Amino acid sequence: MTEYKKHIVLLTSEFPPLPGGIGNHAYNLAEQLAQSGYRVSVIADQRDSKANETKFDSELKSKIYRVRLKSPRALMYLKRIWLAYKFSKSADILMCSGKFPLWVGAFLKSLHSIETIAIIHGTEVNFSDIRLRKSINKSLKRFDKVVAVSNFTKDLVADLELKSITVIPNGFSLSNQDVEADVSLQLEGHPKLLTVGNVTERKGQANVIKHLPKLVEQFPNIHYHCVGFNTETEQFQQLAESLGVAEHVTFHGHVNHAELNAFYKHSDICVMLSQTTKTGDVEGFGIALIEANHFGLPTIGATNCGIEDAISDGKSGILIKANDSEAFIKAITTILENKKHFQLHAQKWAEAHKWNNIITGYIDSIEE
Repeated sequence: MTEYKKHIVLLTSEFPPLPGGIGNHAYNLAEQLAQSGYRVSVIADQRDSKANETKFDSELKSKIYRVRLKSPRALMYLKRIWLAYKFSKSADILMCSGKFPLWVGAFLKSLHSIETIAIIHGTEVNFSDIRLRKSINKSLKRFDKVVAVSNFTKDLVADLELKSITVIPNGFSLSNQDVEADVSLQLEGHPKLLTVGNVTERKGQANVIKHLPKLVEQFPNIHYHCVGFNTETEQFQQLAESLGVAEHVTFHGHVNHAELNAFYKHSDICVMLSQTTKTGDVEGFGIALIEANHFGLPTIGATNCGIEDAISDGKSGILIKANDSEAFIKAITTILENKKHFQLHAQKWAEAHKWNNIITGYIDSIEE
């Protein structure tokens, strides 16, 4: 019978195979802890087809319990609460990641004395809705420890006087299959700018498009490539057309991992000019920037969000104000003129953020 260091229950609002920052984080956290000798039970909702998830789950080192899609949705919430209660009674630690898990963790803490750790990413602690924000703040105060994925996220709850809060940056991992896959790709333009992420207001693709008229004056052959689900693509395409730069923008939609890596390899700069939306949706870190760095791809990102922790300014990339066209032009020029410098430091920065390095912070938090 296998002996484990501790039994950890991870309650998360997202989990692969479908993409999502919280899900990607939960997956790597669970797998790294399992590999480090912990028994890890993950509770998450079904998000993809049963066949896809069953195949994905069969290869995990951790054990995942998925709540099947049901209507009304409230039945799924109740099932998640029940599973969390059931497993946490005999577990050593309950870790909660995502909005609903934070509420559940606070509730279960009042029922039994399990140690609780909250993981906060950004949006779930920055709602513009006062009622939502107060409920999350009240929940966080019940947790024994809180882990923020960036200093920006930590600052969002600075006024709560939490018992214990630490920053452990987001990590990244790439499977050998993804890295070795050879995907031929011809990308238009020079320089080739790339943004990876759901095409939405928060990810900031519109901000880049708004800069293009001035960028084209400086770089006539520039082209902006957007990879990610086409959530708001129609609006952004219309924006590009209204500004007369539609021929300089391509929306590629969602791609698989091997194809994504080809985009990283064949682009010149990865860009993420994220912004906070009216509802409080905010960029808590920006892991795609670290993934880009792994391939030696320098980055340009926006200040006043978690991206400040994802870029080593002047080394792995450059930080600018999201609405500053002149700073954007200067950043592109600086990177193109000093490409070897940025490539070298980008790869070093990515190495420091590999999950086998990041996980030590979580183990320290668990064992202290």
